[in-house]
Amino acid sequence: MKKSDEITNPGGLDLLRLIGVVVGATIASGVFTMSGDLAARGAGTGAVLIGWIVCGVGMLALALCFYGLSVRKPELKGGIYSYAKEGFGPFVGFNSAWGYWLSELLANVSFLTLLFASLGHFFPVFGHGNNLASVVGCSVIWWICVWFIMRGVSEAAAVNLVVTVAKLIPVFTVILAVVFLRAFHWRIFVDNFWGEPGGLPLGQQIKATTFTTVWAFTGIEGAVAISGRAKRARDVGRATIISFLCVLAVYVMISMLSMGVMSRQELAALGNPPLAGVMERVVGGWGAALVNVGVAISLLGATLGHTIMAVETPFEAAKNGAFSRFFSVENKKGAPSNTLLLTSVIIQGFLILLYFNESSYQVFYVISSSMIMVPYLLSALYYLKIVMRGEGLSNIEGGRSPGAWLAALLGTIYGLWMLYAGGLVNLLITALLYAPGILVYMKGRREQGQPYFGSRTDRFFLAAVAVLFVISAALLAKGVIRPF
Repeated sequence: MKKSDEITNPGGLDLLRLIGVVVGATIASGVFTMSGDLAARGAGTGAVLIGWIVCGVGMLALALCFYGLSVRKPELKGGIYSYAKEGFGPFVGFNSAWGYWLSELLANVSFLTLLFASLGHFFPVFGHGNNLASVVGCSVIWWICVWFIMRGVSEAAAVNLVVTVAKLIPVFTVILAVVFLRAFHWRIFVDNFWGEPGGLPLGQQIKATTFTTVWAFTGIEGAVAISGRAKRARDVGRATIISFLCVLAVYVMISMLSMGVMSRQELAALGNPPLAGVMERVVGGWGAALVNVGVAISLLGATLGHTIMAVETPFEAAKNGAFSRFFSVENKKGAPSNTLLLTSVIIQGFLILLYFNESSYQVFYVISSSMIMVPYLLSALYYLKIVMRGEGLSNIEGGRSPGAWLAALLGTIYGLWMLYAGGLVNLLITALLYAPGILVYMKGRREQGQPYFGSRTDRFFLAAVAVLFVISAALLAKGVIRPF
Protein backbone atom coordinates (compact mmCIF):
# COMPACT_ATOMS: atom_id res chain seq x y z
CA MET A 1 0.00 0.00 0.00
CA LYS A 2 1.32 3.43 -0.97
CA LYS A 3 1.81 6.00 1.76
CA SER A 4 -0.95 8.23 0.39
CA ASP A 5 -3.45 5.32 0.51
CA GLU A 6 -2.86 4.60 4.18
CA ILE A 7 -5.48 5.55 6.76
CA THR A 8 -3.65 8.24 8.68
CA ASN A 9 -6.66 9.59 10.59
CA PRO A 10 -9.23 6.83 11.36
CA GLY A 11 -11.81 9.28 12.67
CA GLY A 12 -11.20 11.76 9.84
CA LEU A 13 -13.19 12.83 6.80
CA ASP A 14 -13.68 10.26 4.05
CA LEU A 15 -13.76 11.04 0.32
CA LEU A 16 -17.50 11.78 0.21
CA ARG A 17 -17.40 14.24 3.08
CA LEU A 18 -14.31 15.92 1.63
CA ILE A 19 -16.16 16.35 -1.67
CA GLY A 20 -19.10 17.73 0.31
CA VAL A 21 -16.85 20.33 1.94
CA VAL A 22 -15.28 21.36 -1.39
CA VAL A 23 -18.49 21.48 -3.46
CA GLY A 24 -20.39 23.07 -0.58
CA ALA A 25 -17.76 25.77 -0.21
CA THR A 26 -17.26 26.34 -3.95
CA ILE A 27 -20.89 26.40 -5.07
CA ALA A 28 -21.84 29.32 -2.89
CA SER A 29 -22.99 32.72 -4.12
CA GLY A 30 -21.16 32.60 -7.46
CA VAL A 31 -23.55 30.22 -9.20
CA PHE A 32 -26.49 32.51 -8.36
CA THR A 33 -24.81 35.82 -9.21
CA MET A 34 -22.32 35.16 -12.02
CA SER A 35 -24.74 35.81 -14.89
CA GLY A 36 -25.52 39.32 -13.70
CA ASP A 37 -22.01 40.08 -12.46
CA LEU A 38 -20.35 39.07 -15.73
CA ALA A 39 -22.86 41.15 -17.71
CA ALA A 40 -22.49 44.12 -15.37
CA ARG A 41 -18.72 44.12 -15.96
CA GLY A 42 -19.37 44.62 -19.68
CA ALA A 43 -18.52 41.10 -20.86
CA GLY A 44 -20.35 39.88 -23.95
CA THR A 45 -21.16 36.26 -24.69
CA GLY A 46 -17.89 35.63 -26.54
CA ALA A 47 -15.80 37.18 -23.77
CA VAL A 48 -17.61 35.08 -21.16
CA LEU A 49 -16.95 31.91 -23.17
CA ILE A 50 -13.26 32.76 -23.52
CA GLY A 51 -13.14 33.80 -19.85
CA TRP A 52 -14.51 30.42 -18.80
CA ILE A 53 -12.00 28.63 -21.03
CA VAL A 54 -9.14 30.62 -19.48
CA CYS A 55 -10.51 30.09 -15.99
CA GLY A 56 -11.31 26.43 -16.63
CA VAL A 57 -7.81 25.65 -17.88
CA GLY A 58 -6.17 27.76 -15.18
CA MET A 59 -8.21 26.45 -12.28
CA LEU A 60 -7.87 22.88 -13.55
CA ALA A 61 -4.10 23.39 -13.58
CA LEU A 62 -4.27 24.71 -10.01
CA ALA A 63 -6.47 21.79 -8.97
CA LEU A 64 -3.93 19.41 -10.53
CA CYS A 65 -1.17 21.23 -8.65
CA PHE A 66 -3.05 20.63 -5.40
CA TYR A 67 -3.62 17.01 -6.43
CA GLY A 68 0.04 16.52 -7.29
CA LEU A 69 1.17 18.10 -4.03
CA SER A 70 -1.18 15.89 -2.00
CA VAL A 71 0.31 12.78 -3.66
CA ARG A 72 3.97 13.83 -3.72
CA LYS A 73 3.93 15.47 -0.30
CA PRO A 74 1.22 13.68 1.73
CA GLU A 75 3.08 14.48 4.96
CA LEU A 76 2.32 18.23 4.55
CA LYS A 77 -0.93 18.62 6.46
CA GLY A 78 -1.16 22.40 6.55
CA GLY A 79 -2.25 22.73 2.94
CA ILE A 80 -1.63 26.17 1.48
CA TYR A 81 0.51 27.21 4.47
CA SER A 82 2.72 24.11 4.35
CA TYR A 83 3.33 24.35 0.61
CA ALA A 84 4.47 27.97 0.76
CA LYS A 85 6.62 27.33 3.86
CA GLU A 86 8.34 24.29 2.41
CA GLY A 87 8.94 26.05 -0.86
CA PHE A 88 9.96 29.53 0.17
CA GLY A 89 10.54 29.72 3.92
CA PRO A 90 8.61 30.49 7.12
CA PHE A 91 7.68 34.13 6.47
CA VAL A 92 6.33 33.43 3.00
CA GLY A 93 4.46 30.43 4.42
CA PHE A 94 2.98 32.63 7.13
CA ASN A 95 1.79 35.19 4.57
CA SER A 96 0.16 32.45 2.54
CA ALA A 97 -1.77 31.32 5.63
CA TRP A 98 -2.53 34.90 6.70
CA GLY A 99 -3.79 35.88 3.24
CA TYR A 100 -5.89 32.74 2.98
CA TRP A 101 -7.40 33.31 6.41
CA LEU A 102 -8.35 36.92 5.65
CA SER A 103 -9.68 35.91 2.24
CA GLU A 104 -11.99 33.39 3.89
CA LEU A 105 -13.10 35.99 6.43
CA LEU A 106 -14.08 38.40 3.67
CA ALA A 107 -15.75 35.59 1.73
CA ASN A 108 -17.97 34.85 4.70
CA VAL A 109 -18.94 38.52 5.01
CA SER A 110 -19.88 38.48 1.32
CA PHE A 111 -21.91 35.28 1.77
CA LEU A 112 -23.79 36.65 4.76
CA THR A 113 -24.55 39.93 2.97
CA LEU A 114 -25.97 38.15 -0.09
CA LEU A 115 -27.86 35.74 2.16
CA PHE A 116 -29.89 38.54 3.67
CA ALA A 117 -30.23 40.30 0.33
CA SER A 118 -31.93 37.12 -0.93
CA LEU A 119 -34.09 36.93 2.20
CA GLY A 120 -35.14 40.49 1.39
CA HIS A 121 -37.18 38.92 -1.46
CA PHE A 122 -39.46 37.45 1.18
CA PHE A 123 -38.90 39.89 4.06
CA PRO A 124 -38.44 43.49 2.86
CA VAL A 125 -37.10 44.50 6.26
CA PHE A 126 -33.70 43.08 5.20
CA GLY A 127 -33.44 45.36 2.17
CA HIS A 128 -30.24 44.79 0.17
CA GLY A 129 -28.52 42.86 2.97
CA ASN A 130 -26.58 45.80 4.43
CA ASN A 131 -29.04 47.50 6.79
CA LEU A 132 -29.30 47.14 10.58
CA ALA A 133 -31.76 44.23 10.45
CA SER A 134 -29.45 42.36 8.07
CA VAL A 135 -26.35 42.97 10.19
CA VAL A 136 -28.15 41.60 13.25
CA GLY A 137 -29.36 38.60 11.23
CA CYS A 138 -25.86 38.01 9.79
CA SER A 139 -24.44 38.02 13.30
CA VAL A 140 -26.96 35.45 14.52
CA ILE A 141 -26.31 33.11 11.56
CA TRP A 142 -22.58 33.45 12.01
CA TRP A 143 -22.63 32.50 15.67
CA ILE A 144 -24.81 29.49 14.89
CA CYS A 145 -22.11 28.31 12.44
CA VAL A 146 -19.49 28.85 15.13
CA TRP A 147 -21.55 26.74 17.53
CA PHE A 148 -21.69 23.89 14.98
CA ILE A 149 -17.93 23.91 14.45
CA MET A 150 -17.25 24.12 18.18
CA ARG A 151 -19.00 20.75 18.41
CA GLY A 152 -16.33 19.25 16.15
CA VAL A 153 -15.11 19.70 12.57
CA SER A 154 -16.24 16.22 11.45
CA GLU A 155 -19.78 16.80 12.70
CA ALA A 156 -19.90 20.19 10.96
CA ALA A 157 -18.67 18.59 7.72
CA ALA A 158 -21.48 16.00 7.90
CA VAL A 159 -24.07 18.81 8.22
CA ASN A 160 -22.38 20.58 5.31
CA LEU A 161 -22.78 17.48 3.09
CA VAL A 162 -26.56 17.49 3.63
CA VAL A 163 -26.76 21.22 2.88
CA THR A 164 -24.67 20.73 -0.28
CA VAL A 165 -27.19 18.23 -1.68
CA ALA A 166 -30.08 20.57 -0.80
CA LYS A 167 -28.52 23.61 -2.48
CA LEU A 168 -28.05 21.78 -5.78
CA ILE A 169 -31.79 21.18 -6.23
CA PRO A 170 -32.66 24.78 -7.26
CA VAL A 171 -29.54 24.98 -9.48
CA PHE A 172 -30.50 21.91 -11.49
CA THR A 173 -34.12 23.06 -11.55
CA VAL A 174 -32.99 26.21 -13.37
CA ILE A 175 -30.97 24.19 -15.90
CA LEU A 176 -33.83 21.77 -16.58
CA ALA A 177 -36.41 24.56 -16.81
CA VAL A 178 -34.41 26.52 -19.39
CA VAL A 179 -33.74 23.41 -21.48
CA PHE A 180 -37.13 21.68 -21.39
CA LEU A 181 -39.26 24.83 -21.56
CA ARG A 182 -37.16 25.97 -24.53
CA ALA A 183 -36.42 29.31 -22.92
CA PHE A 184 -32.96 29.42 -24.50
CA HIS A 185 -32.94 31.53 -27.70
CA TRP A 186 -30.00 31.36 -30.07
CA ARG A 187 -30.61 34.89 -31.37
CA ILE A 188 -30.27 36.34 -27.87
CA PHE A 189 -27.19 34.23 -27.25
CA VAL A 190 -25.31 35.48 -30.33
CA ASP A 191 -26.58 39.08 -30.25
CA ASN A 192 -23.68 41.39 -29.34
CA PHE A 193 -21.49 38.28 -29.11
CA TRP A 194 -18.32 40.36 -29.06
CA GLY A 195 -19.86 43.28 -27.16
CA GLU A 196 -21.83 46.38 -28.12
CA PRO A 197 -20.42 49.01 -30.51
CA GLY A 198 -18.36 51.46 -28.48
CA GLY A 199 -18.20 49.07 -25.52
CA LEU A 200 -15.16 47.51 -23.88
CA PRO A 201 -12.53 45.99 -26.20
CA LEU A 202 -12.55 42.19 -26.17
CA GLY A 203 -9.32 41.99 -24.16
CA GLN A 204 -10.77 44.21 -21.45
CA GLN A 205 -13.98 42.18 -21.45
CA ILE A 206 -12.02 38.97 -20.88
CA LYS A 207 -9.98 40.62 -18.15
CA ALA A 208 -13.22 41.82 -16.54
CA THR A 209 -14.39 38.23 -16.12
CA THR A 210 -11.41 37.31 -13.94
CA PHE A 211 -12.72 38.27 -10.51
CA THR A 212 -16.13 36.73 -11.08
CA THR A 213 -14.70 33.43 -12.35
CA VAL A 214 -12.02 33.28 -9.65
CA TRP A 215 -14.63 34.07 -7.01
CA ALA A 216 -16.84 31.30 -8.36
CA PHE A 217 -14.03 28.79 -7.69
CA THR A 218 -12.98 30.09 -4.29
CA GLY A 219 -13.16 27.03 -2.08
CA ILE A 220 -11.84 24.51 -4.62
CA GLU A 221 -8.79 24.11 -2.38
CA GLY A 222 -11.05 23.17 0.54
CA ALA A 223 -9.82 19.58 0.83
CA VAL A 224 -6.23 20.85 0.82
CA ALA A 225 -7.00 23.43 3.52
CA ILE A 226 -8.33 20.72 5.86
CA SER A 227 -5.99 17.93 4.72
CA GLY A 228 -5.01 17.30 8.32
CA ARG A 229 -8.59 16.14 8.96
CA ALA A 230 -8.69 13.67 6.02
CA LYS A 231 -8.93 9.94 6.69
CA ARG A 232 -6.58 9.19 3.77
CA ALA A 233 -4.03 11.59 2.30
CA ARG A 234 -4.83 10.48 -1.26
CA ASP A 235 -8.50 11.45 -0.88
CA VAL A 236 -7.46 15.10 -0.65
CA GLY A 237 -6.38 15.22 -4.30
CA ARG A 238 -9.23 13.03 -5.50
CA ALA A 239 -11.81 15.23 -3.80
CA THR A 240 -10.23 18.33 -5.37
CA ILE A 241 -10.32 17.03 -8.96
CA ILE A 242 -13.80 15.45 -8.73
CA SER A 243 -15.24 18.59 -7.19
CA PHE A 244 -13.59 20.87 -9.76
CA LEU A 245 -15.01 18.98 -12.74
CA CYS A 246 -18.52 18.89 -11.26
CA VAL A 247 -18.49 22.57 -10.33
CA LEU A 248 -17.07 23.71 -13.69
CA ALA A 249 -19.83 21.85 -15.57
CA VAL A 250 -22.52 23.51 -13.46
CA TYR A 251 -21.02 27.01 -13.82
CA VAL A 252 -20.65 26.86 -17.60
CA MET A 253 -24.20 25.55 -18.05
CA ILE A 254 -25.71 28.26 -15.83
CA SER A 255 -23.81 31.19 -17.37
CA MET A 256 -24.27 30.08 -20.99
CA LEU A 257 -27.97 29.23 -20.62
CA SER A 258 -28.65 32.56 -18.89
CA MET A 259 -27.15 34.43 -21.83
CA GLY A 260 -29.63 32.73 -24.12
CA VAL A 261 -32.59 33.78 -21.98
CA MET A 262 -31.84 37.49 -21.51
CA SER A 263 -29.61 40.05 -23.21
CA ARG A 264 -26.44 41.33 -21.58
CA GLN A 265 -28.12 44.63 -20.72
CA GLU A 266 -31.07 42.87 -19.10
CA LEU A 267 -28.81 40.56 -17.09
CA ALA A 268 -26.70 43.52 -15.93
CA ALA A 269 -29.82 45.32 -14.67
CA LEU A 270 -31.09 42.40 -12.55
CA GLY A 271 -31.19 42.70 -8.78
CA ASN A 272 -29.58 40.27 -6.35
CA PRO A 273 -29.39 37.39 -6.95
CA PRO A 274 -29.48 37.72 -10.76
CA LEU A 275 -30.31 34.05 -11.33
CA ALA A 276 -33.67 34.67 -9.62
CA GLY A 277 -34.50 37.18 -12.36
CA VAL A 278 -33.53 34.66 -15.04
CA MET A 279 -35.72 31.98 -13.48
CA GLU A 280 -38.61 34.45 -13.13
CA ARG A 281 -38.38 35.17 -16.87
CA VAL A 282 -38.58 31.42 -17.58
CA VAL A 283 -41.34 30.20 -15.22
CA GLY A 284 -42.67 33.20 -13.33
CA GLY A 285 -42.59 34.40 -9.72
CA TRP A 286 -42.37 30.96 -8.11
CA GLY A 287 -39.09 30.40 -9.94
CA ALA A 288 -37.56 33.52 -8.40
CA ALA A 289 -38.77 32.38 -4.98
CA LEU A 290 -37.20 28.94 -5.47
CA VAL A 291 -33.85 30.46 -6.44
CA ASN A 292 -33.89 32.77 -3.42
CA VAL A 293 -34.55 29.78 -1.16
CA GLY A 294 -31.66 28.03 -2.89
CA VAL A 295 -29.42 31.03 -2.28
CA ALA A 296 -30.27 31.00 1.42
CA ILE A 297 -29.53 27.27 1.72
CA SER A 298 -26.40 27.56 -0.40
CA LEU A 299 -24.95 30.45 1.56
CA LEU A 300 -25.68 28.82 4.89
CA GLY A 301 -23.71 25.79 3.74
CA ALA A 302 -20.96 27.89 2.19
CA THR A 303 -20.55 29.93 5.36
CA LEU A 304 -20.19 26.73 7.36
CA GLY A 305 -17.74 25.21 4.86
CA HIS A 306 -15.61 28.32 4.47
CA THR A 307 -15.49 28.79 8.23
CA ILE A 308 -14.06 25.28 8.61
CA MET A 309 -11.45 26.11 5.98
CA ALA A 310 -10.72 29.56 7.41
CA VAL A 311 -9.90 28.41 10.93
CA GLU A 312 -7.99 25.29 9.90
CA THR A 313 -5.21 27.16 8.07
CA PRO A 314 -4.00 29.41 10.96
CA PHE A 315 -4.61 26.49 13.35
CA GLU A 316 -2.20 24.25 11.41
CA ALA A 317 0.24 27.14 10.97
CA ALA A 318 0.19 27.79 14.74
CA LYS A 319 1.00 24.14 15.44
CA ASN A 320 4.09 24.63 13.27
CA GLY A 321 5.11 27.82 15.06
CA ALA A 322 4.24 30.34 12.32
CA PHE A 323 1.28 31.82 14.19
CA SER A 324 1.16 32.52 17.91
CA ARG A 325 0.36 29.54 20.16
CA PHE A 326 -2.95 31.27 20.85
CA PHE A 327 -4.23 29.98 17.48
CA SER A 328 -3.39 26.34 18.27
CA VAL A 329 -5.72 25.94 21.27
CA GLU A 330 -8.40 23.24 20.83
CA ASN A 331 -11.54 22.52 22.83
CA LYS A 332 -12.61 19.07 24.05
CA LYS A 333 -14.15 18.30 20.63
CA GLY A 334 -10.88 19.01 18.84
CA ALA A 335 -12.15 22.26 17.32
CA PRO A 336 -9.71 25.22 17.08
CA SER A 337 -11.63 27.28 19.63
CA ASN A 338 -9.36 30.32 19.97
CA THR A 339 -9.01 30.73 16.21
CA LEU A 340 -12.78 30.45 15.85
CA LEU A 341 -13.42 33.11 18.46
CA LEU A 342 -10.87 35.55 17.05
CA THR A 343 -12.25 34.95 13.54
CA SER A 344 -15.71 35.71 14.88
CA VAL A 345 -14.62 38.99 16.45
CA ILE A 346 -13.02 40.14 13.17
CA ILE A 347 -16.06 39.15 11.11
CA GLN A 348 -18.29 40.98 13.56
CA GLY A 349 -16.16 44.06 12.96
CA PHE A 350 -16.54 43.74 9.19
CA LEU A 351 -20.32 43.38 9.59
CA ILE A 352 -20.42 46.65 11.53
CA LEU A 353 -18.31 48.24 8.80
CA LEU A 354 -20.79 46.87 6.27
CA TYR A 355 -23.63 48.72 7.99
CA PHE A 356 -21.91 52.09 8.26
CA ASN A 357 -20.52 52.00 4.70
CA GLU A 358 -23.51 50.28 3.06
CA SER A 359 -21.08 48.06 1.13
CA SER A 360 -22.37 45.34 -1.18
CA TYR A 361 -21.38 41.69 -1.33
CA GLN A 362 -19.39 42.41 -4.53
CA VAL A 363 -16.98 44.69 -2.63
CA PHE A 364 -16.05 41.93 -0.21
CA TYR A 365 -15.70 39.19 -2.80
CA VAL A 366 -13.43 41.32 -5.00
CA ILE A 367 -11.04 41.89 -2.07
CA SER A 368 -11.38 38.26 -1.00
CA SER A 369 -10.42 37.13 -4.51
CA SER A 370 -7.43 39.48 -4.48
CA MET A 371 -6.23 38.09 -1.14
CA ILE A 372 -6.42 34.47 -2.24
CA MET A 373 -4.44 35.00 -5.44
CA VAL A 374 -1.12 35.07 -3.57
CA PRO A 375 -1.64 31.71 -1.76
CA TYR A 376 -2.79 30.12 -5.03
CA LEU A 377 0.29 31.38 -6.88
CA LEU A 378 2.66 30.25 -4.12
CA SER A 379 1.18 26.73 -4.17
CA ALA A 380 1.61 26.50 -7.94
CA LEU A 381 5.19 27.80 -7.71
CA TYR A 382 6.03 25.21 -5.06
CA TYR A 383 4.62 22.43 -7.23
CA LEU A 384 6.69 23.70 -10.15
CA LYS A 385 9.73 23.67 -7.88
CA ILE A 386 9.32 20.05 -6.73
CA VAL A 387 8.48 18.86 -10.27
CA MET A 388 11.68 20.46 -11.54
CA ARG A 389 13.63 18.71 -8.77
CA GLY A 390 11.80 15.40 -9.24
CA GLU A 391 10.78 15.28 -5.57
CA GLY A 392 8.20 12.80 -4.33
CA LEU A 393 8.46 10.54 -7.36
CA SER A 394 8.36 7.42 -5.16
CA ASN A 395 4.66 8.16 -4.65
CA ILE A 396 3.94 8.56 -8.38
CA GLU A 397 3.27 5.64 -10.68
CA GLY A 398 5.01 6.00 -14.02
CA GLY A 399 7.91 8.19 -12.92
CA ARG A 400 8.40 11.68 -14.35
CA SER A 401 5.13 12.86 -15.83
CA PRO A 402 4.90 15.47 -18.63
CA GLY A 403 1.43 16.18 -17.27
CA ALA A 404 2.93 17.32 -13.98
CA TRP A 405 5.18 19.78 -15.79
CA LEU A 406 2.24 21.12 -17.79
CA ALA A 407 0.01 21.50 -14.71
CA ALA A 408 2.79 23.24 -12.76
CA LEU A 409 3.58 25.67 -15.59
CA LEU A 410 -0.07 26.47 -16.39
CA GLY A 411 -0.94 26.84 -12.71
CA THR A 412 1.94 29.30 -12.23
CA ILE A 413 1.05 31.27 -15.38
CA TYR A 414 -2.60 31.44 -14.32
CA GLY A 415 -1.60 32.63 -10.85
CA LEU A 416 0.45 35.44 -12.41
CA TRP A 417 -2.44 36.26 -14.77
CA MET A 418 -4.80 36.60 -11.82
CA LEU A 419 -2.48 39.09 -10.13
CA TYR A 420 -2.21 41.10 -13.35
CA ALA A 421 -5.94 41.01 -14.09
CA GLY A 422 -6.74 42.06 -10.54
CA GLY A 423 -5.06 45.38 -11.19
CA LEU A 424 -2.72 47.58 -9.18
CA VAL A 425 -5.44 49.10 -6.99
CA ASN A 426 -6.58 45.74 -5.64
CA LEU A 427 -2.96 44.69 -5.08
CA LEU A 428 -2.40 47.83 -3.01
CA ILE A 429 -5.57 47.19 -0.99
CA THR A 430 -4.38 43.67 -0.14
CA ALA A 431 -1.11 45.16 1.15
CA LEU A 432 -3.11 47.04 3.78
CA LEU A 433 -4.39 43.68 5.02
CA TYR A 434 -1.15 41.71 4.69
CA ALA A 435 1.01 44.21 6.60
CA PRO A 436 -0.55 43.78 10.10
CA GLY A 437 0.28 40.08 9.88
CA ILE A 438 3.96 40.92 10.29
CA LEU A 439 3.36 41.56 14.00
CA VAL A 440 1.52 38.24 14.42
CA TYR A 441 4.37 36.43 12.66
CA MET A 442 6.99 38.07 14.87
CA LYS A 443 5.08 37.07 18.01
CA GLY A 444 4.91 33.44 16.86
CA ARG A 445 8.61 33.36 16.02
CA ARG A 446 9.51 34.91 19.38
CA GLU A 447 7.51 32.22 21.18
CA GLN A 448 9.51 29.59 19.27
CA GLY A 449 12.83 31.30 19.95
CA GLN A 450 13.41 31.59 16.19
CA PRO A 451 14.86 34.52 14.20
CA TYR A 452 12.24 36.74 12.59
CA PHE A 453 13.58 37.12 9.05
CA GLY A 454 16.56 34.81 8.76
CA SER A 455 16.71 34.25 5.01
CA ARG A 456 17.14 36.48 1.99
CA THR A 457 13.71 35.41 0.73
CA ASP A 458 12.10 36.45 4.02
CA ARG A 459 13.75 39.86 3.90
CA PHE A 460 12.78 40.42 0.27
CA PHE A 461 9.15 39.52 0.97
CA LEU A 462 9.14 41.75 4.07
CA ALA A 463 10.46 44.68 2.05
CA ALA A 464 7.86 44.14 -0.68
CA VAL A 465 4.97 44.08 1.81
CA ALA A 466 6.32 47.13 3.65
CA VAL A 467 6.78 49.20 0.48
CA LEU A 468 3.33 48.33 -0.85
CA PHE A 469 1.82 49.12 2.54
CA VAL A 470 3.42 52.58 2.66
CA ILE A 471 2.22 53.37 -0.87
CA SER A 472 -1.27 52.05 -0.08
CA ALA A 473 -1.52 54.01 3.17
CA ALA A 474 -0.49 57.21 1.38
CA LEU A 475 -3.06 56.68 -1.38
CA LEU A 476 -5.71 55.80 1.20
CA ALA A 477 -5.01 59.02 3.13
CA LYS A 478 -5.43 61.02 -0.11
CA GLY A 479 -8.67 59.21 -0.93
CA VAL A 480 -7.26 57.71 -4.11
CA ILE A 481 -8.17 54.16 -3.02
CA ARG A 482 -11.10 53.09 -0.86
CA PRO A 483 -11.12 49.49 0.39
CA PHE A 484 -14.77 49.25 1.50
